[in-house]
Amino acid sequence: MGKKRIFFLGIAFICCIAFLPGCGNKAGTADISNIHVNLKTYRFDKDIFAIDTNHIPAGLTALRSKYPDFLDFFLDTIMAFGIHGHYNDTCTGIKQGLHEYITHKDFVNLQETINKTFPDTKSTDEELAIGFKYLKYYFPTSNTPHIIYINRVLVTSPAFCVDTGTACICLDMFLGGKFLPYQSVGIPDYKETHLRKTYIPVALFSTIYQTTYPYKMDDKTLLDRMVERGREQYFLHKVLPGLPDSVLFGFTTNQVEWCNKNEGMVYNFFIQQNFLYNKEERLIGTYVIDGPFAKGIGSATDPGKPTPGNVGTW
Repeated sequence: MGKKRIFFLGIAFICCIAFLPGCGNKAGTADISNIHVNLKTYRFDKDIFAIDTNHIPAGLTALRSKYPDFLDFFLDTIMAFGIHGHYNDTCTGIKQGLHEYITHKDFVNLQETINKTFPDTKSTDEELAIGFKYLKYYFPTSNTPHIIYINRVLVTSPAFCVDTGTACICLDMFLGGKFLPYQSVGIPDYKETHLRKTYIPVALFSTIYQTTYPYKMDDKTLLDRMVERGREQYFLHKVLPGLPDSVLFGFTTNQVEWCNKNEGMVYNFFIQQNFLYNKEERLIGTYVIDGPFAKGIGSATDPGKPTPGNVGTW
């Protein structure tokens, strides 16, 4: 048995230990027909932009009845308006911060684009519900959080957990890779595959995994990082078995095909460069994070299309 085979069997063994309840099941074979989850989702983005701008304090009071535990968190922690429950016309946070947020032309246009792209979230909700069923299958005591959709005006954080009972999905970050404002705020072209509606489940469940199993990459070897990122992908493949690798990894279809065809070449590159046990960020970082390319690994079939940056995770 060659070194390469031993290496990958070792990683597979580690992954199986990490998620033992699902080890004997191929992706998609778990029977979730008798598993029920109560997924509740809310369109906070629409609700806050629907506030009458001539009567913002009254609108906030009404909104707080629908979002008693979330509204102030959004206003003061997420958006940092500094309102702190002072819903009156003299509050600086309302007159300046919130008022601009719901009236500025660019922000209003952004919300209108969200409304057109997501007139409803029914299909996304269904995908997420299936994911939470799989999560419940593998982790019976896992929680199904409420999902709150928001517009964070292009702050590049597609999803995050508020607490164990609430998670947010930023719909402004899933308007399609060709949405021009993304370029204006500096989102690179290689992120295009992450900016599509189909990537929402991956963004959410990656966030849930990383929140549940936080891992610091500092002072870790490339092999350590590959194993950790591999665990996360193993998790994603289990809870989102219906998604192709191109979506789960955030690659293009061509990039996945290239990786499949050139697996040996990539592995040999790591061996030849003595990278597997190297901890130097400048040398190994590019292989386990999203990026335009993997440094030093060109495409054998098309030198103009280098290997995706996150090839080590793959």
